[in-house]
Amino acid sequence: MSTIAANVRDVFQRMKLAAGRAGRDPESLRLVAATKSVDVHCILEAISAGATIIGENRVQEARGKFKEIYGEQSESIRKGVQWHLIGHLQTNKIKYIFDIFSLIHSVDSLPLAEEIQRGAEKRGLTTDILVEVNISGEKTKFGVLPERVIDLVKDISRLKNIIVKGLMTIPPPSESPEDSRRYFKMLRILRDDINREGIDIKELSMGMSKDFEVAIEEGATLVRIGSALFGERKE
Repeated sequence: MSTIAANVRDVFQRMKLAAGRAGRDPESLRLVAATKSVDVHCILEAISAGATIIGENRVQEARGKFKEIYGEQSESIRKGVQWHLIGHLQTNKIKYIFDIFSLIHSVDSLPLAEEIQRGAEKRGLTTDILVEVNISGEKTKFGVLPERVIDLVKDISRLKNIIVKGLMTIPPPSESPEDSRRYFKMLRILRDDINREGIDIKELSMGMSKDFEVAIEEGATLVRIGSALFGERKE
């Protein structure tokens, strides 16, 4: 068994145990293999080991990897593997997302959503998205502030070719996973508040290699794991 395969197996087991501690069904969780700066060979190893969602930060990088893996072949060749955009989306890259990504984790404004809407409508598609929340209010981070989330979700939900599936966040960096718990809890409460407004969203994309078990305990449905699968990133 390769190191990557062993890591995938280990992360799945840790996800299962975390779900058990929270009294959750492990089947309600999904692993997003975060593959920024990871080469195609390693991505294919992770897929062979059971990773079914590939998460890319940069549209241009994803395009190159996607073409290298699939070439010009049809959708059926993907064999159940999804690609998610987990990094910031620039408006000039929107035209490329529709052929690659099944979920966009990082929509943080109505103008960005409207640009996606125009592209999706032009192609006769619907696009699933998550709203990115700057849960800690850090000035250096993307994401809508918590107090504006409900209004933004309501506005985006009126767009015919976009479906809001849930929320995403990245907590402040910390040495202790426990320091992230309150931010994950805040995102879950926001999701529940939105549901009470009559908008049905379920997904919570939160938790990375150092804190994903805490995120699962607080309700994460998608965990974005990079270094625990592929080792420390080489920029």
